[in-house]
Amino acid sequence: MADSTSLPTQKLRIPQADHRAYADIPFVEFMKGVDMQLLQIDIEAGLWVVRIRFAPGVTIPTHKHTGEVFALTSSGSWKYLEYPDINVAGSYLFEPAGSVHTLHVPASNHEVTEAWFAIRGANLNLDEQGTVTSVWDAGYIRDEYLRLCREAGHPVPPVLGLDHG
Repeated sequence: MADSTSLPTQKLRIPQADHRAYADIPFVEFMKGVDMQLLQIDIEAGLWVVRIRFAPGVTIPTHKHTGEVFALTSSGSWKYLEYPDINVAGSYLFEPAGSVHTLHVPASNHEVTEAWFAIRGANLNLDEQGTVTSVWDAGYIRDEYLRLCREAGHPVPPVLGLDHG
């Protein structure tokens, strides 16, 4: 049996948490009635994490997910037109890959609806015939968010996963 004192000394690199303050990352208008804050991006993993604020009455295009989606609602309410369930503050939602739906915020909401989404893969936006009209994936969301930040006069925000070196 080897003497433990003769083992080479290795310094282990222990991963550390990486913190971002909401206030350091701006919201930008992604589309009419929809403001987006990009919190984390991982192009290789196809992951995009966003915080979204929806105005009352907004409907997002019908879309199909190629990967899983995890969502947490913090204010207001929203639903999928295809389902009876209503997401309210404190609701958690899991969407499996392959799900198709149309996100809608009731016009009767008295406040902005805010939700956090972690999305793997892409949103395939569909027309009424089910034809793909556009694709929102991690690369598109990163590029569009940075473009919208530039146009709004914001410096490059400290989004997790962006190269700030």
